[in-house]
Amino acid sequence: MTPIVTASMGRRCVLAGTLAALSIGATAARAQESAVTAIDIALEPDDIMVQHALAANARLRQDFPKGFALDATHHPHISMLQQFVRTADLTEIYDAAGRVFGEEKPLSWKLTAYKYYYIPSPPIGLAGIVVERTPDLLRLQQNLIEAITPFTVQGGTRAAFMSTEDGSDIQPFLIDYVANFVKVAAGPKFNPHVTTGVGTETYLNKLLAEKFDAFTFSPVGASVYQLGTFGTARKELKALTLNS
Repeated sequence: MTPIVTASMGRRCVLAGTLAALSIGATAARAQESAVTAIDIALEPDDIMVQHALAANARLRQDFPKGFALDATHHPHISMLQQFVRTADLTEIYDAAGRVFGEEKPLSWKLTAYKYYYIPSPPIGLAGIVVERTPDLLRLQQNLIEAITPFTVQGGTRAAFMSTEDGSDIQPFLIDYVANFVKVAAGPKFNPHVTTGVGTETYLNKLLAEKFDAFTFSPVGASVYQLGTFGTARKELKALTLNS
C-alpha cells in the first residue's frame, strides 16, 4: 500500500527540516563565537638576524635532527605579545595592533643581539638569540598589551594552536606560558629573543660557553601569527603596516 502524505504532514516535515537546519546553524555559530586562537604579535627581523638564526638552527639540527627547521611555517621573529584571544575578534585585533605599530617607528630602530640562551625541557632545550631590552621595545610591548587585553580569554587549549599532529605537538608548558605571558614575560621580565630551534642540553651548554660576537639589526616588519609547537610562529594571520 502506498503511504498517503497529506498537505499538513508535508508542512510538518518542512518545518522539522527548517528547525533542524536552524539548530545546526546556531550550534555552528556558538562554536565559532567560542573558538580561541593562540596568537603571537611579533616583529620581523632583517636578513642580518635571519642569517644568524638560520646558521644556529642548522647547528642545532645536526645535534638534534628531530628538532624543527626555520622555514615558511617556523618564522624567525621577536615575540612582543602572546595571548589567547577570541577567534571571532581577530579582525579587530589586527586593527588594534596596527594602530599601536602605526604610532611607533620600529623600522628605524637598531637592536643588538648579544648572547645565546635556552629554556630547559630535559633532556632537550629550546634555544634562541637574545636581544637587548630597550625602552622602545618595552613601550611597544606595553602599548600592545593595553590594546589587546580587551580581546583576551582564559582557558586556552591545544585546539587554539596550529598543529599538524592533532595537538600532540603542543607542549603543556606552552599553554601555561601563553596564558600567563603578561605575568611571566612582559615588562621587567621581557626577554626579547629570536628562537633558533631545539637541541640537547649537553650541546646547548657547550653553545652557551662559546664566545658570542654581538651584532646589530633592525626590524623590517610586524605580523600576527598563530602559534605552534614550542611557541613557533607557524601561521601568518596578518602582516601589519609599519611606519618608516
